[in-house]
Amino acid sequence: MKIICEKEKLIKAINSVTKAVASKTTMPILEGILIQTNDNEVKLTTYDLEIGIEYVIDANVEEQGATVVNAIMFSEIIRKLPDTEINISVNEKKLLVIECEGSLYKLATMNPDEFPELPQINIENSIEIEQNSLKEMVRKTIFAVSTEENRPIFTGCLFEIKNNKLNVVAVDGFRLAWKSKFLQNNINDFSAVIPGRTLNEVNKIILDSFDTIKIGVAKNQALFEMDNCKLVTRLLDGEFLNYSSVIPENWETRIRVNKNNLQNCFERISLISSSSIEKEKKYPVKVSIDIGKVTISCTNQTGDAKEEIYIETEGQNLEAGFNPKYFLDALRAIDDEEIFIDFGTSISPSIIRPVDDGDYIYMILPIRLKE
Repeated sequence: MKIICEKEKLIKAINSVTKAVASKTTMPILEGILIQTNDNEVKLTTYDLEIGIEYVIDANVEEQGATVVNAIMFSEIIRKLPDTEINISVNEKKLLVIECEGSLYKLATMNPDEFPELPQINIENSIEIEQNSLKEMVRKTIFAVSTEENRPIFTGCLFEIKNNKLNVVAVDGFRLAWKSKFLQNNINDFSAVIPGRTLNEVNKIILDSFDTIKIGVAKNQALFEMDNCKLVTRLLDGEFLNYSSVIPENWETRIRVNKNNLQNCFERISLISSSSIEKEKKYPVKVSIDIGKVTISCTNQTGDAKEEIYIETEGQNLEAGFNPKYFLDALRAIDDEEIFIDFGTSISPSIIRPVDDGDYIYMILPIRLKE
């Protein structure tokens, strides 16, 4: 194998594929990047048996071939080389030779025949969506994915196509995030739960552009395809929450509030809420709603804090406790200037929704306040 490649293209490929390099494994081959040539293209592949990524770049291929090299070592060397053409070859001792201006490196390689093949996916359903739209939908829901491995189905986001609308839903048992988008083409209804880790990596690869990405789904695998990059991932098994049935339709108390003002209040209050001497204890903030005013307060051993905002209110006065992080995560994901927050009782979920008919909902469960 002998190739000449621009550093910029190679770095872009390396940055994309290293996201699927195995970090803790008994199989050293999974810590490597598979480098293969095909005519005047070079394909880089990584696979940790859960996520697999392929990235293809143009190069001057003088000699065809394939090899596997340690991903960390290879990427660090390439990253630090001058911004010019890089010569990469495999010599008679099976060492990967990297040459660039006055730099010369030789790395041990592994047998490319031992690198596991990425799953072949027989796509049953698929959608195409602009990369910036997918990026936004993931950003506005991924924070509510569960980190608890004892409920693996909730460690992913539900992708549901229903009546030509894509719904992306995340839930962790304490909160729910829902974002939707109408699709331009007629698509069959289907659903799949994609691991949160996969979506985080996809979001790092895709661009904030109108270029499209194709998402294909089979029985237990999904495939993300964009220009010169493919990502394969397993799907999560199990039954996802019937989210539409748990979102309350009615409210007892509603406030209309400036999103940034409320977010700034929670940012300041959380300084007290999260600074408890007893780190394992969680101190909720108290949200009190009176006519035309909301008061957010917190008291613990560190001190106490209180914030007041004058707002529009409808319905009953209310007092309830919440984890401020859950409110902050949702508020940070919202771009609207004003929002509605609907409350039921002090022990029923609260709903953050747009003032106009919108395409997102955040549901947050309260925490019981101590008397």
